[in-house]
Amino acid sequence: MDFLCYHRDRPGSMALRRDLLEEHWSYMDRYAARMIARGPTFASDGDTPTGSLHIVDLPDPAAARAFAFDEPNYQAGVYRDVLLRRWRNMLGRTMWEFPGGRTGGNRYLVLGFGSGQAADLASPPDRDDLIAYGPLLSDDGTSWLGTAVLLRAPDPGSARAVLSADRYADIEVHTWQFGGRPS
Repeated sequence: MDFLCYHRDRPGSMALRRDLLEEHWSYMDRYAARMIARGPTFASDGDTPTGSLHIVDLPDPAAARAFAFDEPNYQAGVYRDVLLRRWRNMLGRTMWEFPGGRTGGNRYLVLGFGSGQAADLASPPDRDDLIAYGPLLSDDGTSWLGTAVLLRAPDPGSARAVLSADRYADIEVHTWQFGGRPS
């Protein structure tokens, strides 16, 4: 089962985040073979981290909660909250298989929150700029709760437009970059 975990930074936690970087990477190394995507989000300045995204294949919701809440930054108070949802990989690949590579262009995390009738279940026909795409689901996988997308786009407005705006209660767009240890 795939799960999307988005830890949002607590204001003023940058120094603590920096101090725990190696612990965070070491923790994530344990899940490297199960990782579909990972990476930090940033404020509009492009330099200030605002969160940490991980999409990972785990056995069940209990394992997903352990993954999210045992994470060293979470344990130390770097994060203010956690979005944890089951997720379906509509592209059938990892971010490392994205044809556009790790760099070049602006990258975004788009989170659309909804309920009721599912929207945007099929990925857009032009998939060249999609890094990851899929619905956010309830723990049992039966209820649609939104859609999460990682993509390359010219600007936040273009990134937001990948989702049908009128079908969501809220859509967030976050500047994002490929994560993991530097090679």
